[in-house]
This record gives sequence, C-alpha cells and structure tokens, in this order.
Amino acid sequence: MTTAENAQAAEAQVDANRLRKLQLAGILSGFAAGAWLGAAEAPTKLVNLGISPVIISLLMVSGVFLARWTLPALIRGTAQIHADARQAPHLILWGVLAGCLWAVANTLTVYAIRDIGLSIAFPLWNLNSLLGIFWGWLLFRELRGAETRRLWSVLGGAVVMFFGATMLAFASSTQSGGAAAARGIVSALAAGALWGTMYIPYRKAYLSGMNPLSFVAFFTVGELGMMLTLALVETGSAASLLSQLAAARDVLFWLMLGGFVWVIGDLFQQYAAKYLGISRGIPLSNTNQLWGLLWGVLVFGELHGRSAAHSAKIVGGSLLMAAGAGAIALASVTRGEHANWREAIEREVTRYGIGRDYAKSAITGEADDASVGRSWLDWLFLAFTSGVFAYLAAVARTPQIALHWPALILLSLASLLVLGGAALSLYQTTRFR
Repeated sequence: MTTAENAQAAEAQVDANRLRKLQLAGILSGFAAGAWLGAAEAPTKLVNLGISPVIISLLMVSGVFLARWTLPALIRGTAQIHADARQAPHLILWGVLAGCLWAVANTLTVYAIRDIGLSIAFPLWNLNSLLGIFWGWLLFRELRGAETRRLWSVLGGAVVMFFGATMLAFASSTQSGGAAAARGIVSALAAGALWGTMYIPYRKAYLSGMNPLSFVAFFTVGELGMMLTLALVETGSAASLLSQLAAARDVLFWLMLGGFVWVIGDLFQQYAAKYLGISRGIPLSNTNQLWGLLWGVLVFGELHGRSAAHSAKIVGGSLLMAAGAGAIALASVTRGEHANWREAIEREVTRYGIGRDYAKSAITGEADDASVGRSWLDWLFLAFTSGVFAYLAAVARTPQIALHWPALILLSLASLLVLGGAALSLYQTTRFR
C-alpha cells in the first residue's frame, strides 16, 4: 500500500471513529430528551384543579421563553445566536414557524391529559415519530443508502409503534365517558401531527449547520406570539387574561418550571435530531412515553383502582411503542446514508447561499474556533431568570394533588443522571456545537 493510500485509509478510520462518537452522543441525547420531556408534562396535571388548559399552556410557554434564552447564554453565550443568524438568516423564519406549531400542539396535549390522563396521552401523541420518519425520507434523504436490515428495522419499529398506539387507544376508550375519551384521543393525535410536521424546520436548520442553542432561541418568538393569541381568543380580552393569570398566581412557579424543564429535554432532542436525523432521533426521544407512564402511574397514581386487564393494555401498549422506537433509533446511520445527507446539505447550501464550511458542521459536529465568552447581556439573562423563579417560588403553594414523594424523588434523580451522561458526551464530542 502506498503512502497516499495509507493516509487515505487512516483518514477514513478517523471519520468512522468520529461517526461512532457522534451517534453515541446522539443516542444519549435522545434518552436524556425522553427523560426530561417526560418530566416536563407532570405540572400539567394541575389542569385537574380547574385552571384553563390555554392558561396552563401559556404559563408553560412563558417558562419556555425564559429557558430558551437563558440556557444558550449559560452554555455558549448569546454571541453564538448572532453569528448563526448572520450565516443563515432564512432559518429565523423557519424557527418562528416551528414555534407556532409547537404552541398549538402543546395546548392540545393539555386537553388530552385532562380527558384521558398523562400515561395514555403520551404514547398517542408520540405517533409524531411516524411523521418524522416520512418527512426525513421524503425531504432530507434520510434512510437513502441505508443497509437493508437497518431500513427494515426502522420500518418494523414504525409498525410496532402503530400497534402499541392502537392498543392504548382501545384502553383509553374505556377509561372515561365516550365523548371525553374521544376528545382526548383526537387532541393527542392532532398534537402528534403538528409536532411531526414541526421537525421539518428542525432538520433544515441542522443540515444548514445552525447550532441547536441558536435555533431554540428563534423558536420562542413563534411560541410566545401564538400562545398569547390563543389565550386572548380564549379569554376574550386582555383584562380577562390578566385576571385569570392573577387567579393562578399560587401555581405560576410550577407551570413555568414545567416549561423550563421541557426546554432542557427539547435541547437534547434537537441534538439527537442533528446527529441521528429526525427518522431516528425523534423516535428515540419519544421514550418520554415511558417516563410519562412512570410519572403518571408511580407519582400521580393514574391507574389506581383500574382492572388488571385495563392496566395490562396500557403498560403493554407503552412497551410496544418503546420497543418500536428503540428498533428505529438503534438502526445506526451508515457511511452510505451519510453520503446522502451530504447531498441534502449541498441542496440547502445552493438554495440559500450558506457557506460550505459552516454547513459542514451539520454532520461532523466539529467545534468552531470562535470564542464562547460571556457578555454582560448573558449575565443579565441569567440574573433576570433566576430572580423571576426565586420570586415565584416564594409565593407558590404546593398543589393539592396526591403525590407519591419517594417515586418523585427517585424519578428526579434518574433524570439528572441521564442528563449528566448526555451532557458529558456532547461536551467531549462537540463542545455543544
């Protein structure tokens, strides 16, 4: 073998090693996303106290807004956001659109939780995985060039998820009155459809090289704007909206905290989508359905008093959907499929005039040389958010809902452990690029 051939083989080996590290970081990010997205929905159980689902969603989005600007300031500094906006300004509009879709979907999930419960609603709206697979294949050349066994693993996983969701739908139809159950099912499925479509802007952003920390900041404009519009339509006037917010003063902390926790999960979901693609990253993050089941059953006692057959349907359906998601997510991306990703990146580069070096980071995850120092604006974000949550915590009261505290503590510790592993892997591999 010549010197040139040896060098070429060494370079290929480095690329293969890099690909394995990125996929490991993506898989761990997907698991962390599942844990934190699952935990974030727990505060929406407050809907049982008579608070309007739209008000709950608005307050969660307020927490999301604070988190989406504070976490980027903490991790890399807001200078990264400005640099990304300069490189790919068209993605600002895509981010706003994604935020609008998320706001409507999140509101629908609150209705679903009210009507059919957290442990059942989760798996139903997680059918967004199927849409993610379809959009990834149709628009972004995902699964093109994949080995046959990996392709069948993804498709087989999708079929298993479908049967799991069907089992849950039948179980939910016997949990409450027919109209309430049907309304809850429709709300959960509609939320899944909106979230599945929302992943199109995600993938466009990351094929273009944008940092997930920047994209989620643009996301907030659409989220908050859409939720304010929905809340004003629901309440009829600004005065009525303010009156309802004042009435919910004692629980503002918990709902906004739910939004903050959701953003942590969503950030990891974004990294999973970036390094695994939406056809794999989204199903893996949808392990939040198991976390939702654990929170609903162990902490809130949702299945207490139900028959063994009813509980078996719910647990069996959730496990089926989780198994399908696992089969999809663990069908690793091959070098042949990566070549097709590069074609999709080239299309974005040509269409929008993005710099090729900038877009290259979409699949390499290489840390840039730019300084990640903090400015006074970053520290202002951190101080303001800390002050808001400290004040709300001081005036909050513990919701009058029966909780199993040992289970709550154990689930919280497990979520922190998963987060730590994923964050360490991302930092070592990409420096959060």
